[in-house]
Amino acid sequence: MAYPPALKKLVEALARFPGVGPKTAQRLAFFLLSSPREEVVTIARAMVEAKDRLEFCPACGALCEEGDCSYCADARRDRSMLCIVQEPRDVLVIERSGRYRGLYHVLHGALSPLDGIGPEELKIERFINRVRGQSIVEVIIATNPTVEGDATAGYLAGLLKPLRVKVTRIAFGLPVGGDLEYADDLTLNRAFEGRREIL
Repeated sequence: MAYPPALKKLVEALARFPGVGPKTAQRLAFFLLSSPREEVVTIARAMVEAKDRLEFCPACGALCEEGDCSYCADARRDRSMLCIVQEPRDVLVIERSGRYRGLYHVLHGALSPLDGIGPEELKIERFINRVRGQSIVEVIIATNPTVEGDATAGYLAGLLKPLRVKVTRIAFGLPVGGDLEYADDLTLNRAFEGRREIL
């Protein structure tokens, strides 16, 4: 099918989103083309505004608009607990469950030597210094149940052992090879309740 150049460019741009193949990109493109111009402009502005205004919290790495994020700034949160996640979206998923009320640390990835992602790329030294500098009693490792997530959990547990903090890993009613992003609230609640200490 020969697309007009502008449509082809739009479909190619939409296909760059994760999980969006050519057919879905085409459906999205036609949805945008059939929408009122004001709606399309609103969507485009929201995307640009999010890109321009959102940044990563200097303390934990979660998304925020400026300064510390709402989790780090909330004095009611349990500052003796630190939950380690791979991506900023994982924080939102855990928060949605309503089960966890401690602090977070976002790695922005997982160890993957084949992809050139080592401890330096994940700024793991910064994380360890954070644990040393605060009164952390328990570190909950909530990396994804994948080979990379498990390798990262094991590596972190080894680094934390000499610091004499309790290190737990969330239990998995979560599917192996899956992402936290797709877990429902009940599954996440059970995972937190069944977390276990890493020896």
